[in-house]
Amino acid sequence: MLDFMASHEVLLGVGVGVPVVLLWLVFKVGCVVIGEGESGLVIKRFGAALPPGRLIARGGEAGYQARLLSPGWHLGLWRWRYKVKRVPLIVVPPGEVALVVANDGQPLPGERLLGCAVECDGFQDAEAFLDHGGERGRQLSILTAGTYRINPALFDVVTVANAKRHGVDPTELRVFHVPPDRVGIVTANDGRPVPAGDMAGPIIPDHDSFQRPQAFIDAGGCRGLQEEVLLAGAWNLNPWFVKVELIPLTEIPIGYVGVVVSYVGREHLDVSGDAFTHGDLVERGRKGVWVEPLLPGKHPLNTRVMKVELVPTTNIVLNWANRTEAHHYDSQLSSILVRSKDGFGFSLDVSQIIHIGAKNAPRVISRVGSMQNLVDHVLQPVVGNYFRNSAQEVTVLDFLSARSARQQQAYDAIQVALQEYDVECIDTLIGDIVPPAELMKTQTDRKIAEELQRTYEVQREAEVKRQDLQRELAIANIQSEVVRSEQQVRICEQNARAQVETAKGEAASVRARSEAEAESLKRVGLAKAEAEAEQVGRVGAARAQAEAEAVRQVGLAKAEAYRMGQEALGAAAYTAMQIATVLAEHGVKLVPDIAVGGGQGGQSGLAEAMLARMFAATQGLPMSAKESARSGAPAARPPAGSAGEPRKAL
Repeated sequence: MLDFMASHEVLLGVGVGVPVVLLWLVFKVGCVVIGEGESGLVIKRFGAALPPGRLIARGGEAGYQARLLSPGWHLGLWRWRYKVKRVPLIVVPPGEVALVVANDGQPLPGERLLGCAVECDGFQDAEAFLDHGGERGRQLSILTAGTYRINPALFDVVTVANAKRHGVDPTELRVFHVPPDRVGIVTANDGRPVPAGDMAGPIIPDHDSFQRPQAFIDAGGCRGLQEEVLLAGAWNLNPWFVKVELIPLTEIPIGYVGVVVSYVGREHLDVSGDAFTHGDLVERGRKGVWVEPLLPGKHPLNTRVMKVELVPTTNIVLNWANRTEAHHYDSQLSSILVRSKDGFGFSLDVSQIIHIGAKNAPRVISRVGSMQNLVDHVLQPVVGNYFRNSAQEVTVLDFLSARSARQQQAYDAIQVALQEYDVECIDTLIGDIVPPAELMKTQTDRKIAEELQRTYEVQREAEVKRQDLQRELAIANIQSEVVRSEQQVRICEQNARAQVETAKGEAASVRARSEAEAESLKRVGLAKAEAEAEQVGRVGAARAQAEAEAVRQVGLAKAEAYRMGQEALGAAAYTAMQIATVLAEHGVKLVPDIAVGGGQGGQSGLAEAMLARMFAATQGLPMSAKESARSGAPAARPPAGSAGEPRKAL
């Protein structure tokens, strides 16, 4: 501008002042320059009046003009007719969105909360917005990250910087993020009402996860809770249009399946078949119990409109006792009270093991509603009533004694009953049985008596064993004496054998000596005969020779007698006889003088022996053997050299 004034002064100086002044006046009054980072809002000072209810002029009316001035020089905007207000550009940073409120346009229908989206280049073409039927008020469309030239007279743009002035939480103007382990439950604030009988709006196609609100509404989307969910990711959402609640993914643990009960979806179409008359099973996406259960894993389900019933596919143990498993299905179960045939009441603990197959899980849930209902409404009456009925058929003691048989019978009966509910019975176990105390006291006393009797028997056997032990100890203590006695017996046996061998040696010696004596006598006789023959001469020689020959014959006869005696009696017997002969020759008695026999009464034999002895003493005669035998006394031994004993050889 200073340069322009300087040049003006120069021109005046050279005589061209009037045209220059006119040109300056035109530039000064009728030209507007808009910079790069701004827009020009034109306000017409006078002209035709705007129609009632309108704020933005499109046909030359006085007031705010719809079209903005872009950067550059604009001529013809005379200051007395137009007022140009420079306005900054709208900048939406990355990661944020901006909301728009239209101050002019078509009236918003009463059933709508947000103005419909129209083609207006992101609210930068105000004329297109108004020409295409844009509606005043809050808009469905939003501004994503970028720079916009927006008419501030027509549109109020709500950003993070000015959110609080418009009653908006600044955090709602950020790109909405759904973490990988979460799912977004959506509630729409605009759309048609939810049909009667439905609790959530149906799934609407082609609205890009609620990022295109107009497409959602045009396709018949309903306001309120939505069946569709937002999955993990970043979404440009209009917080005036939808509210999103983050919930965890539905997790199906290992060993379970998830049976989905959907309250929304297409009308149910039963696929369970005519045989299953206890409920309806539907395909996935329809309203009802889904025929296909969810397998273990994490699933993005809308738990506001669906219920997932976890069904264990492993064995389930239910206790009718004072203990509860980790699943807590049996928390309301207690010991079963029964009454026996003989009128006694008692309680028993029962454990029931069941299994539900993955394919049968939807049928079970369709029939009973939940696993807890299965326990409370099926298993508890089936198991409890069976044991109550079976206990009335037997006495308490019979029930106790036949425990295993009762358990097998219970398993068979309960298995058949549970098959009707598509539940497999794995086993039925009878636990602790608590019979009446007064009945068990008699049984206990009897058992104690039996055990005491056994104890006494064991003690008696222990005492016998102790006595045997003492006996063995005593025997062990005298074992040395026994060994000594045995050794003494062996010594005596060896001594006896030595004596026998000595006797045998002496007999052999006697025999050898007898033979030697015989030979000696023979030689002596020959020598004597020779000597006598020499002395007597030939006359006496013959007699001597005859005597010698006689002696020789006697010796030969004695030798022959020894030989024949040995052959007849044996060497040992003949030797013993010779020993006896030798002892007799030396006056050693081998038998007693008087032998008392065992006559009748015993005393008569002794008297006879005394008389015999006295008679023999007075007569000087020996007793005959016959008399000795008759009286029981020994016979008188004949004198030496008599016929009763052998004559000593010469």
